[in-house]
Amino acid sequence: MAYTWHQTKHEGIRYREHPTRRHGVKPDQYYAIRYRVEGRRREEGLGWASQGWTASRALQELAKLKEAHRTGEGAVSLAEKRAQANAARRAQEEEQARQAQANVTFAQVFRDTYLPAERLNKSKASCDKEEGFLRNWIEPVFGDKPLRDIAPFDLERLKKRMLDAGKSPKTTNYVLGTVRQVFNFARRHGLHEGENPVRLVKKPTSDNRRLRFLTRAEAVRLLEALRERSQDLCDMALLSLHTGMRAGEIFALTWMDVDLERRLLTLRDTKSGKNRIAFMTGDVAVMIQARAAERMDAHGLVFPDRNGKKRVEVSNVFQIVADSLGMNDGITDRRQKLVFHSLRHTYASWLVEQGVDLYTVKELMGHGTLAMTERYSHLAPDTLRRAVRVLEAGLKRDKVGQVVNLGGQRQEAHYEP
Repeated sequence: MAYTWHQTKHEGIRYREHPTRRHGVKPDQYYAIRYRVEGRRREEGLGWASQGWTASRALQELAKLKEAHRTGEGAVSLAEKRAQANAARRAQEEEQARQAQANVTFAQVFRDTYLPAERLNKSKASCDKEEGFLRNWIEPVFGDKPLRDIAPFDLERLKKRMLDAGKSPKTTNYVLGTVRQVFNFARRHGLHEGENPVRLVKKPTSDNRRLRFLTRAEAVRLLEALRERSQDLCDMALLSLHTGMRAGEIFALTWMDVDLERRLLTLRDTKSGKNRIAFMTGDVAVMIQARAAERMDAHGLVFPDRNGKKRVEVSNVFQIVADSLGMNDGITDRRQKLVFHSLRHTYASWLVEQGVDLYTVKELMGHGTLAMTERYSHLAPDTLRRAVRVLEAGLKRDKVGQVVNLGGQRQEAHYEP
């Protein structure tokens, strides 16, 4: 559409009228400026009178552009001026976003990004436990603090609060580990640029490992009492006692993992992250054979719950039976209390007492390192005595005179066993 332009009384300022729209009593007017930049004529529109533009305002805008061209400071065209304004606006928006990100609190990162992502990779129980850590311990100390403001001192406060409340070093370390994971997650996803403050906090230490194991007589009493209350629970207890299987490994065992012919059980995705083989004793083979005769699903769970689903915890009947037998009477140290996991420790303890070397016990137990198995080393005093006797016998065979230097004088020393 062709427009008719009208020149104002100001040089370089002109306008055109809107064909229908009025501004006041006059047609709405659109103003534009014309000028030269580097010898080239340019024309740029400003806006309508209804938007606040007048010939005088247009003249002021033109004067600013000419002054910028003359001094070399500032934009010399409206397009450049708009580009600079847009760049400034984007920079401001980015700075605001950066500030908002820098001010995001620990609790916000945990709930809005970390936990949803972790629910895709961890079990529901683990995620619920970590959410409980946030609610009960972390949030009251520094949940509302921005990540950038959380210092090692805050973590020391968290640690002290938990230990003062009677929480074990193991639980306290678990909570500190959760905080560490959140910071690592935030760094990976660009939510935090600083260091992970957990690195600078000393972990509380103590020997939190369970020490209790059963004698043969205690084991027989326990199995008999369990059989009277629950055959399933008795069978699971026998399996743990004779193979060292964890409760979770028993719950996950399927008939596809059972090889009765070779008396092998394949344990998949164990706590160490690796599969391993458990070997059946004669008693376990008889028990598994009896269960196999009654199984409903050839590919299902060996120990399903009453609804045919995977179990998630050991029945409290186990603890009731153990307590009723007096096996926890007078015991206040939780590490000495008899629980289902004590059956796994009993398996390892019996092996060591029978003279099985620790490396073999490590492999049977599925321990990640030999250090985890060394807790049972004190149960093999006879093995250690035999090792000393081997040394002693060697010394007797190799009894010789040797020359040693004592106080600058050479003397012959005779070693007697």
